Amino acid sequence: MSSALDKVEENIFKLSSNELQNNMPLPNAQVYNGYGCHGGNISPQLSWQNIPSGAKSFAIICHDPDAPRPNGWYHWLVVNIPLSVNSIKQGEKIKGSLETITDFETKGYGGACPPVGHGVHRYNFSVYALDVEKLQVSENTAPKEVEAQVLKHTIAKSTITGLFERK
Repeated sequence: MSSALDKVEENIFKLSSNELQNNMPLPNAQVYNGYGCHGGNISPQLSWQNIPSGAKSFAIICHDPDAPRPNGWYHWLVVNIPLSVNSIKQGEKIKGSLETITDFETKGYGGACPPVGHGVHRYNFSVYALDVEKLQVSENTAPKEVEAQVLKHTIAKSTITGLFERK
């Protein structure tokens, strides 16, 4: 017998992944390959469901709020993901979307690589349902500004947090 709470849970915008588990260590595939880190530097598989009414596109942001910088560290920003898309394969580029520069000053995914001895960092992989089809940003728009535009148009958000530490 289902309860009213079960019905609410069924309708919540939800992000899932075959590779990431919430509040668990990141797989080596999602760790950077450089700066002393030795990972695969591959974006994870993500899928989302229970798309809210009013959604016109999606965005993905991976952000490390624990980086020793005022705005943390932006590892991945993908915007203008068509409404017809509700998943991304590991390492995939989404046709019709736009990947903007990260704090690595390159486009595309840049994996986890916090400073040695800085403790456990959280890597928030978030998918946003947006109320516009296209954000007015370019591939060279600063990550913080891309996030500001995403947040301005967000109607729903779901996050999986991965953990990583360099000792």
